[in-house]
Amino acid sequence: MFEIIHKRQLSDSVYEVGVMAPRIARKVRAGQFLIVRTGPEGERVPFTFSDWSPQEGWVRFIFMRVGKTTHELAHLEVGDTLADVVGPLGVPTHTEDVGRVAVIGGGVGAAVAYPVARAMVAAGNEVTVILGARNEELLILRDEFEALGLKELIVMTDDGSAGEKGLVTAPLKRLAAEGLLDHAMAIGPAIMMKFCAATAKELGVSCTVSLNPIMVDGTGMCGACRVTVGGETKFGCVDGPDFDGWVVDFEELMSRQRIYSDVEREADADFSKGCSCHL
Repeated sequence: MFEIIHKRQLSDSVYEVGVMAPRIARKVRAGQFLIVRTGPEGERVPFTFSDWSPQEGWVRFIFMRVGKTTHELAHLEVGDTLADVVGPLGVPTHTEDVGRVAVIGGGVGAAVAYPVARAMVAAGNEVTVILGARNEELLILRDEFEALGLKELIVMTDDGSAGEKGLVTAPLKRLAAEGLLDHAMAIGPAIMMKFCAATAKELGVSCTVSLNPIMVDGTGMCGACRVTVGGETKFGCVDGPDFDGWVVDFEELMSRQRIYSDVEREADADFSKGCSCHL
């Protein structure tokens, strides 16, 4: 059992949870993920590490409440336990000798972008972070990013309630067009990553994306997380989650992500009926 030692609500439906997992904390690198189960009968759900401490033995992850399992997680408190925490899984993000890089975090993707940007800075790269959200209330980890020693932090919101009004592709295009980037790293909703990769490709800037396909076992055995990259089948859990954004089949990815959307909503609705917070 893994004890919850930290919980923070970042917005109306986004939470940060920290658990004690010393052996995992000693091995984590930026870009990797973990799989958790809330209880013995619970489903396996993947989340990317947002922070960790090898010295203190804890790891943290951030999630949005969208289905039954994340609804259950949202109601756990410090002192409660998770049945399983497995990790670190996946291939770490390449951070050495990247040069001038833009790390783009959209929505909850900022949770992944934070340790990646931190590792990029620590490796001596010149890092600009572009944070995007629908509005100011949905922006997360802004203070944490500001403390990293970035070249620049650019905030974009759809409604202009914080930073600049517009999409994250606008500053990405500006930086690339001015010859200020060697590489881009996009993390967030698939549609955002698709357009970031297309923008970077148009201007000749390489682009890595961190994919979030449906995942079950996290070991490459089930095949649920398969994605098409450059015409070849890859598995998000063992070949990724990072891939060359220029050649990812985003249409297939987004289509597969929607397969269980109705089931997810129904399970959450059923759970909500018996949840004390709704009584």
